[in-house]
Amino acid sequence: MKRVQQGFTLIELMIVVAIIGILAAIAIPAYQDYTKRAHVGEGLQLAAGSKTAIAEYYASNGVWPSSNASAGIASATDINGNAVDSVTVGNNGVLTVAYNEKVASGAELTITPTAASGSITWACAIASGNTEMSSKWLPSNCR
Repeated sequence: MKRVQQGFTLIELMIVVAIIGILAAIAIPAYQDYTKRAHVGEGLQLAAGSKTAIAEYYASNGVWPSSNASAGIASATDINGNAVDSVTVGNNGVLTVAYNEKVASGAELTITPTAASGSITWACAIASGNTEMSSKWLPSNCR
């Protein structure tokens, strides 16, 4: 009488575990970058209201605001979120979005306005001297 195999051999199971391990080693860093990119996007969404206030201030006064108060928005630390510590208006209307440890402690993104031909364009970039922020975390419109 012949016996029929009842399950997988140890070698077959070890091969499956190795394949799952390789896939996880590739997927986990990609997922971490994805979540950080989503958190950076949150900062841009929080800054959207400030961008409107800055544009209105510039349209009314012909100069850029230099603080949250002059732009008529909440204080920097009151504009916060899950991954954002603050949104600050600085000299020449430059917005600085400061992130918490969900992105990287000390990570900052600057959004700079430029007025030309009756319109305002916005350029975002990693704050100068900021080594905590990675360009791969920036949304595509900031790269």
